[in-house]
Amino acid sequence: MNIQISEHFNYRKLIRFTIPTIAMMIFTSIYGVVDGIFVSNCVGSEAFAAVNMIMPALMILGSFGFMIGTGGSALVSKTLGEGKEKKANEIFSMLIAVIIVLGMALAIIGILLVRHISIWLGADSEMLEYCVIYGSILLLGDVPFMLQNAFQSFLVVAERPQMGLKISITAGVTNMILDFILVYLFRWGVVGAAVATVLSQILGSVIPLVYFMSNNSSQLRLVRFHFDGSALMKSCTNGSSEMLTNLSMSLVSMLYNFQLMKFAGSDGVAAYGIIMYVSFIFSGTYIGYSIGAAPIVSYHYGAGNRDELKNLFKKSLVLMSLTSVILTLAAEMTAGILAGVFVSYDDKLLAMTKLAIQMYSISYLFNGINVFASAFFTALNDGAVSALISFLRTLAFQVVMIFLLPALLGLEGIWLAIVAAEFFALLVSIVCFVKNGKRYHYV
Repeated sequence: MNIQISEHFNYRKLIRFTIPTIAMMIFTSIYGVVDGIFVSNCVGSEAFAAVNMIMPALMILGSFGFMIGTGGSALVSKTLGEGKEKKANEIFSMLIAVIIVLGMALAIIGILLVRHISIWLGADSEMLEYCVIYGSILLLGDVPFMLQNAFQSFLVVAERPQMGLKISITAGVTNMILDFILVYLFRWGVVGAAVATVLSQILGSVIPLVYFMSNNSSQLRLVRFHFDGSALMKSCTNGSSEMLTNLSMSLVSMLYNFQLMKFAGSDGVAAYGIIMYVSFIFSGTYIGYSIGAAPIVSYHYGAGNRDELKNLFKKSLVLMSLTSVILTLAAEMTAGILAGVFVSYDDKLLAMTKLAIQMYSISYLFNGINVFASAFFTALNDGAVSALISFLRTLAFQVVMIFLLPALLGLEGIWLAIVAAEFFALLVSIVCFVKNGKRYHYV
């Protein structure tokens, strides 16, 4: 039986409702990791480093879809909570159309600039061609990539998180199979990995697109609409923190790569790439829960159900705190195994990566609450507070630490930069929770 976002949520129901989104995010991260495993083991560490060097720039373009999806889903869910179903569907339809047009424009711009961007990022002669080839192919799939990100949020609003999970599994398994065929069997190298990713993204975006175009049984469907600049602006404002998070992570990744090239060369870039793959899996739990819980918060905020807001806030903090401890311990204990999956063929790189994962993983103690804090204020349609938390957590604090700690501690300082940044961001999140509690009536 489907759980409706209008219901009262105890711990069991809250976990049941968000589990599909959590699983979807983790599985999406895992099949992204498979790309890295095949490239590293079948093509080599130089190609693996190149893929991870260009990836932040590609993620910047794709983050627009995540912004519209998360910000728009909060607005659509709030509008449904106010009893305006027709208006909610018109906003939803307009946002999907905007994503398609924007994705096409960004793909063209990206393809024209990918070589210049790769050079600017520091790619050397051998890495440069890998960057250009991989980046150009992925940019061809920018529209489905953006749609896939957006539909992850809108499927939760439609009370179909299980469908989102099934779509992610289908797309993920497709990517894994194609990686095996194109990279391992056919030896297409980074071309095969890129083609596999794009085809899986097309599958992951077309299925929900067809579903929402049909006369489905959910609250959401694609309908005729008139352009609503105010709703678009509100969606972008609401989702600005999530976009800022993705944008900042990409920019910060570039800075990490700059510093690592200085302190450890391409091996350092490869090690950081592995950390990012591992981080996607562990942080996917926090992100998945936040995406899954956000429409519930938005609905009850729009409906004026203060008691349920208080209930959701308290239970979410408890769940995030417990999960943070569990995931940190898990990451510390499996660091060697995780590093070995990627670079067991290079003992020196393996040792560096294992230590890096162990040091970086301390940040999981803090970033669960921070991820939830940003998503919580987005759900309350307070893009300003959400953006502040994201800006400080993913950009300001990290930029300072990326340059400060290596100067004091050397290479180890680079791995610990995220830990210091997340700790200071946690203090900011706590202040924002306390300051806005009475305003939104969740305490």
